[in-house]
Amino acid sequence: MRVSRLQAVALGVLALLGLKDAGGPVKADTIEEKAGVCASCHGANGVPTAKNIPIIWGQTEGYLYLQLRDFKKGARQNEVMSQIASTLEKDDMKALAAYFAQKTWPVLDQPAASDEVTRIAKTVNSSVQCTSCHLERFQGNSTVPRLAGQSHDYLVKTTAEFRNGVRGNNPGMTSLMKATPEDDLVKVSTYLAGLAGSY
Repeated sequence: MRVSRLQAVALGVLALLGLKDAGGPVKADTIEEKAGVCASCHGANGVPTAKNIPIIWGQTEGYLYLQLRDFKKGARQNEVMSQIASTLEKDDMKALAAYFAQKTWPVLDQPAASDEVTRIAKTVNSSVQCTSCHLERFQGNSTVPRLAGQSHDYLVKTTAEFRNGVRGNNPGMTSLMKATPEDDLVKVSTYLAGLAGSY
């Protein structure tokens, strides 16, 4: 049976977080060790190892905690993250969220959107009022995620998942994404990914 890269990462992570191997129990005890496991996908320097994986360095603390909680509860589904979160206790999730939130957001050097894409993105924002929650520069706050400079492919993926109901842990977002044409969501993702600067 072939094992996908994501399945292999998940199995390794589960072993590190507490499963037993032939040599006895293996467990990541410190927050640094647990965070090191996350680097397998999210990157040792904050730059994700694949383009459809989100940046978590410098992301808002409340949002990171809620996503781990939702993965554990099953409110949000992902082949790897659901397995990882199932091994975490509430204190672990809070500690990991705090750890990554205080990191510096990495710059991916994604290109700025063209004038036409920017115009369409701003029209969408005027319609669904993205900045009413994500704030004027899309830096997020508390339980609302930063979007500025997030990985383009991840933004495309997660907005599509909200739109088609695959991601169901925020009904408000699902409604807003369903009200927005799919092509426009891709343009919004391009605009957000290209927003430079750190906050």
